[in-house]
Amino acid sequence: MSGLRDARQALLSGNVSATVLIEQALTIAQATQPTLNAFASITRHSALEAAAYSDRRYAAGTQRALEGLPIGVKDLIDTQGLETRYGSPACLGNVPSANAQVVQVLVEQGAIIIGKTTTHEFAWGVTTSSSEFGDTFNPLDTRCIPGGSSGGAAAAIAGGAVAAGLGTDTGGSVRIPAAMCGVTGFKPTYGRFPTQGIFALAPSLDHPGLLGASVSDVMLLAAALGIAPDDRPVVAPRFKIISQVDPVPMSAAVAQAFEHAVDSVRKVYGCDEVDTPGLFEGAFQAFAQIVLTEGGVSHFARHDWDFIKRHYGAETVERLERSRAVVMSDYANAQTVRRTLRVKLEQAMAGVDYLLLATCPCTAPRVGQSSLNIGAWQGTVREALMTYTAPFNLAGFPAISIPLPLRAPDSPLPASLQIVGRAGDDAGLLRIAMALESLLAEGC
Repeated sequence: MSGLRDARQALLSGNVSATVLIEQALTIAQATQPTLNAFASITRHSALEAAAYSDRRYAAGTQRALEGLPIGVKDLIDTQGLETRYGSPACLGNVPSANAQVVQVLVEQGAIIIGKTTTHEFAWGVTTSSSEFGDTFNPLDTRCIPGGSSGGAAAAIAGGAVAAGLGTDTGGSVRIPAAMCGVTGFKPTYGRFPTQGIFALAPSLDHPGLLGASVSDVMLLAAALGIAPDDRPVVAPRFKIISQVDPVPMSAAVAQAFEHAVDSVRKVYGCDEVDTPGLFEGAFQAFAQIVLTEGGVSHFARHDWDFIKRHYGAETVERLERSRAVVMSDYANAQTVRRTLRVKLEQAMAGVDYLLLATCPCTAPRVGQSSLNIGAWQGTVREALMTYTAPFNLAGFPAISIPLPLRAPDSPLPASLQIVGRAGDDAGLLRIAMALESLLAEGC
């Protein structure tokens, strides 16, 4: 699948029809499904109907901004007339009567949904594994996870079915799979994109997000959703470098790729180091407590305990069992840590425009792997993959992940660079991400 802008130009020039473009996307999606399992459903009939309508609009000269472009939509996000099961056997047969607001905006601009991409059950996990529906696999190495919970979207993009799609990010669920699969993942400022029509995991942390094969693909969808960076060149931005988010160090391969990227940035832009000791103290634990509390509220508002035990997957049941023991003081303390973290991050960004750090401290773990050793640190895959991303959900700052080539030629798995901006600077963040993507490509 070519990038969205190239596909758009081919449609405008008449070199390809929307029907042909959508047929190609559907063919790749179907062909890769046995090996990747990136789609919860492939919506062939409705996608081809929409493509025929797009062809009529091109013929009449009334095409819209995203006319005829194929996208995937995470199965956590409501789509009118298309089964949306939120990754759970409890929701089989659920067909929403209306689109989520973010979906409606893209569809009204002419985007065509070719399928619902897989998610960890109710977005509560980082592996996009499912005992009920089967695991999703990383296209770069199918022995490895694609990350999660928006793992299906990242796998569909890396596998060539689509160039972009919608995901969600509560603690890294767009940026982590982007990092694992070597694509781009963007989480805007908290509240920038509407969450109406999206199943809530932890409402105070949930962010709709975008994934794309490149920053350009993400920018095209972001523009349709109201974030439209202008074409002005980036002028003298300053960066601060975060070399480690305690207590999890980067693996040797990721550290090498990250340091090479930072060296390239230093040659062009001003860079300082962040004094990190104590900066992220308690952040992951506070994040986990907030998710446990708000996740429990979200689910127990819908179903009783007997229904949950009978219909939910074992992993979600175990988490909700723990949430039944939560006391309000635990949640209050976690929110205090959250407020303190935001103040500390704002202080860390004094005098600079953006933070640079790894998206994840390691490359994609193996399917079924539950724990990791990185240097002297040992812990769960969940903590390892979320330690570098979750703080910016707590703070609500916009963040984007762009892939980096590993310096080790024997590994097909990428590292990724995370760029973080101040709250509200979504357009500026996308613009600098485009500049760094180009800069780092030149340095490869």
